[in-house]
Amino acid sequence: MNIYIISPEAIQDLDEISEYFASRNLDAGDRFVKGFEEKCENLVKYPNMGRSYADIEPSLRGIPLESYILLYRLIADGIEIVPVVSGYGNLQSLFSESDDD
Repeated sequence: MNIYIISPEAIQDLDEISEYFASRNLDAGDRFVKGFEEKCENLVKYPNMGRSYADIEPSLRGIPLESYILLYRLIADGIEIVPVVSGYGNLQSLFSESDDD
């Protein structure tokens, strides 16, 4: 069985994105949610269709959704959505913070 899991970090990101759309444009928010669900369902079927971000983390892959990137990893039964980030941000900084401690 192929599944997708949304990490706690990704849930927090999605909550923030939802709040942003709720305060500005509900239709755009609805499109984002539907697009997110469609992307996740497609990724479960075709997990390697996203771009590799192995230069940041060996197992990391991503796929664009509007101005965001859904970052994910392959797991035994499907995929795990990790951060959902702005496509305009510095992705490496997201994964290097723990290295500084």
